[in-house]
Formats: sequence, structure tokens, C-alpha cells
Amino acid sequence: MAARTSKDPAEQPAQTSPAATIRTQEYDAGVGWDVGQTAPEDAYRALDANGTGAPTGPVVNAHPGGYARLIVAKGAQVTDGVKRELDAAEADQNEQG
Repeated sequence: MAARTSKDPAEQPAQTSPAATIRTQEYDAGVGWDVGQTAPEDAYRALDANGTGAPTGPVVNAHPGGYARLIVAKGAQVTDGVKRELDAAEADQNEQG
């Protein structure tokens, strides 16, 4: 037959913490335009004034005036979508010469 334990907390053995707790290290991805990094500056791209709303022109760090889209704000994390949009803008500029 199993021994019964007392319900009195004074008679219970003390609960001890593990000798060591291992935590994973978290490192900052740094500042830059790669996925997971922090954007160093705002990134805007002008929108077509003809009413189509298509992005046009280069990516700039200040609002270009008129209609524009903020791709990523300074200090925000660069995501896959941001990187895709920045790459598309660079490809457009390379095509136009």
C-alpha cells in the first residue's frame, strides 16, 4: 500500500528550482534592408497621378509629394512584403535605365 502524504505545507519538502535555466539567446538582426532587419530610414514610392494608383519612380526617403505609398517606416522591421516591393522598385528603375 502506498504511503500517504500530509496535506500540511509545513510538512511538505521544499520545492526547489532547477539548478540552471537555459534561455535561448536573442540577437538583434541589425539595421539594413534585408528581411528581419530594422529599416534605417523611411521608404516611400510615388503613385501614378493618372488615377491607376500604380507605383512609379524610385524609392525615396522623404515623401515625394502628391500621392505616395509608405513602404516601410524608419525603425520598423523589414518583412518579406517590404523586401519584395523594394526589389520590384529597383527592377523597374533598372528597366527604365
